[in-house]
Amino acid sequence: MKDIKLKCIVVDDSSIQRLSITKLVKDHPNLELVGEYNNGLKTKEVLNKLEVDLIFLDIEMPILSGFDLLDNLEIKPDIIFITGKTQYAFQAFDYEAVDYLQKPVEIKRFNIAVKKAIDLHYLKNEKLYSSDSNYIFIKSNLKNFKLFLKNVKYVEAFGDYVKVFTDDQTYTVLSTMKGFEEKLPKNQFMRIHKSYIINLFRVKHYNAKTIWVDDFEMPISRNRKKTLEEALSGIITHS
Repeated sequence: MKDIKLKCIVVDDSSIQRLSITKLVKDHPNLELVGEYNNGLKTKEVLNKLEVDLIFLDIEMPILSGFDLLDNLEIKPDIIFITGKTQYAFQAFDYEAVDYLQKPVEIKRFNIAVKKAIDLHYLKNEKLYSSDSNYIFIKSNLKNFKLFLKNVKYVEAFGDYVKVFTDDQTYTVLSTMKGFEEKLPKNQFMRIHKSYIINLFRVKHYNAKTIWVDDFEMPISRNRKKTLEEALSGIITHS
């Protein structure tokens, strides 16, 4: 679990409290701060575009409270609530919160909450993504699909999403290319360009600049050519 790095945002209308939590996040080896916001409306907007594993969320905020924000999200990251009052504790767990921290947050208590989030993330990944298995689960159109890796031809970047092309269907998944690449077994898949990940076992042929996966043609980045050749050695022959 030491390699797990959770992408986090901090949401609190108090600049002092937000600064305190962001420092704790930045100092933790298993957390990566990808954003901080002072209101729920802005947070709702960015969560439609940003890949986030965990939110440190204040409850009492003007216009849109922490609870209101969650009510307006179709896909909810894991949540650690942070508030100055204990009265919201039971309601917080109705939202399946990982933990509930009371301000001012002590570092020891913060680390306990993060440990819970990491353990939960690990269990989810162990269940959904296994490099020893021949399939993964992906979320597309708010549904989880079992995706057999042998049927995947390639993955292409589309803005804030990736498209997964298989033998019989195309799936659109909210993910970065880097994030999706990490879910795939490295002995079977490789990123050959900023916009493409390929199934090495579906390659038909290639030359110095271009590769064909089944009947689809795509470019090869110059800095990935050597690594690609090494990976393909023994699998296929040059065109």
